[in-house]
Amino acid sequence: MKAVGYYKYLPIEHPESLLDLEVPKPSPKGRDILVEVKAISVNPADPIVRAYDNKVGEPPYILGWDVAGVVEQVGPECTLFRPGDEVFYAGSLIRPGGNSKFHVVDERIVGRKPSTLDFANAASLPLTTITAWESLFDRLLISQSPEANRNKSILMIGAAGGVGSIALQLAKLAGLTVIGTASRPESVQWVKELGADFVINHYEPFLPQLQIIGFDHVDYIFCMNNTDQHWNNMTEVIAPQGKICLIVENEAPIALGLLKSKSVTVVWETMFTRSTFQTEDIEEQHRLLNRLAELVDEGKIHTAVTERMSPINAANLKLAHAKIESGQAIGKIVLEHFS
Repeated sequence: MKAVGYYKYLPIEHPESLLDLEVPKPSPKGRDILVEVKAISVNPADPIVRAYDNKVGEPPYILGWDVAGVVEQVGPECTLFRPGDEVFYAGSLIRPGGNSKFHVVDERIVGRKPSTLDFANAASLPLTTITAWESLFDRLLISQSPEANRNKSILMIGAAGGVGSIALQLAKLAGLTVIGTASRPESVQWVKELGADFVINHYEPFLPQLQIIGFDHVDYIFCMNNTDQHWNNMTEVIAPQGKICLIVENEAPIALGLLKSKSVTVVWETMFTRSTFQTEDIEEQHRLLNRLAELVDEGKIHTAVTERMSPINAANLKLAHAKIESGQAIGKIVLEHFS
């Protein structure tokens, strides 16, 4: 089958950083399903994994953690899907990624594709939505009831990115006052269009900007980029007994002591935790994605696709990786159709 992969890390501009390949077609076992891949999307995780040595199996290595497609075959222990079902999912870091014509995945982390979306738009959603959903509702323990969140605020650092674009919509559905950060005119506009109540610049001190719009502190902070850069600002503006969720690893030690007097909770989110460690609640991601499909089909959550590319091949994936690595991407980049 066709796939896009690589044998060793090379800068994305190198001719062999990503290659068009022919690899064996996999077969499903146990609770796995075999999916014919119709569309994929690219996330910051892709170039990060490409650059580090946490590779799965022997080369060539295949990336890709956002897939929409059709179930071709199911394993003998499957109960959730059958051949012909249209699905979407983010996959697992401990197995080959989805940048291939066919892909095997555990059905417990797969959801039904929203019926109102084509495959490309559906492929833009799983990784970012799982990350956003788990961050808000599992890690920060925010209620999904708007009444419970009356007069509560959340600061979203990096709100224009893929995760931020979905987290912002989820937070608004939950009734929170959302303050997003962005720095470029186009990203500021994007965050406003998604429904942010206020937008501040993450390259300037947070507190003076928050005070201008009437806030001395915020109840929650969801930091989606550069933990080191924003840490001191976060500790200054988080409310006493507030909560902070981080998804980007810090390079320098974090001064947690700055939060002691406020009794602040700090939590981490990695959407691959359940699949990597095969946690008892792994099937929560199946239920989460099915709930997402309902919200999309009800018109309550919208995709954040900003660019569509075709076909799925090494040349187009190199372009997508380069845009992600530039740090200037807004929303999601999706690819569809194997040539």
